[in-house]
Amino acid sequence: MATVRVVRRPSTYVVVALAAALVGGVVALLAGELTGLMGKRTSTVYVPTSASDLGLARDEPVSSARPLTGSRFDPARIYAVRSPGVVTVFAVFDQPENHEAQGSGFIVSGAGYILTSAHVVIDTSTSKTIEARNVYVGFKDRDRIKATLVGWDVYDDVALLKVDESAHALAPVPLGDSSRVHAGDPVAAMGSPFGNEDSITTGVVSAIRRSIASLTSVYKVVDAIQIDAPITHGNSGGPLFDARGRVIGINAQIRTETGGAEGVGFAIPINAARRSMTQLAATGHVVYAYLGVTTEDLTPTLARHLGYSATRGAIVGEVKSGGPAAKEGLRGGSGDETFNGQSITPGGDVIVAIDGRVVQSADDVVREVGSRVPGQTITLTIVRGDERKTLHVKLGARPTAPETTP
Repeated sequence: MATVRVVRRPSTYVVVALAAALVGGVVALLAGELTGLMGKRTSTVYVPTSASDLGLARDEPVSSARPLTGSRFDPARIYAVRSPGVVTVFAVFDQPENHEAQGSGFIVSGAGYILTSAHVVIDTSTSKTIEARNVYVGFKDRDRIKATLVGWDVYDDVALLKVDESAHALAPVPLGDSSRVHAGDPVAAMGSPFGNEDSITTGVVSAIRRSIASLTSVYKVVDAIQIDAPITHGNSGGPLFDARGRVIGINAQIRTETGGAEGVGFAIPINAARRSMTQLAATGHVVYAYLGVTTEDLTPTLARHLGYSATRGAIVGEVKSGGPAAKEGLRGGSGDETFNGQSITPGGDVIVAIDGRVVQSADDVVREVGSRVPGQTITLTIVRGDERKTLHVKLGARPTAPETTP
């Protein structure tokens, strides 16, 4: 499915239920109360308990290719050296009959592993996730071979493919460190826009840590890289390179009013994709921790208006009944109020720190929860009225369809 048009969803809430299991991995099942789902609906999730089953105790399935030397941004050089490692992904679905979606991807390992966007190879437009019946990979020389869909992560919109390494010569690309990316850094996006294979565009990083609606789940992606390098339908899943030819992101979305590229694109940071890839290669699944609340930014002006003693933090808007936060007594707000043109839910606790790390926004809570795993206990420092309290919350596993929504 290439990059798609994003419909803006007005919402002040951020689901605090994020991301990822970085340790752990004998597969176990959690449902019902632990996942936070109520009634007869359950969601099967996989909970890690040792590093080996997530692949963290063994070599990652990534390339040993070296970065380009020098610091000068040279798009022609990046293209010449890296384009053999960029592929076109073709996904064939049963419905509509033999419908073919097209995106991009890039080789990360000589063993045949390829990263792409989940929305290229799965369809989440209905209540049931539908995976492509067949997936094929096209190379720079126009040769095409069949790929296996190892697994996908709907939360960060990442999928992992694998091809037979003996079926075609492979040119893996090196992965960079997206935590070192800054606004203004030059970037090169590669892929197959509108099926035009082997294309490159250039630009800069416009912003980092953007919170955007996911194309494949109800959760938000909070650390997206915003770029002005033109990307459009067909670029999804392709690599975003830095000046030294290292992948720093996976091109995923455009923000557009017309359906065309308008200089506002978004990439999933490679550190998040790498985390997903490691788990997918080891187990075929990705695990995310879950707190079970929605939050809103607390700013100094809003704090004065609502009478909070804290001036920065995350206001708890809703606490999911039966979820991890509810079990430890975290309190949400009630009612709706409009202040300075913004809809808010007043009266809830304010999260000001997690495990001693300062929280200044709703997205900070998402990031902190995202660095933990299901079953881990975190310490929340909250402001309730004029008091500061600490709560110890054992995180659950993220449900597919929570009652708390963005």
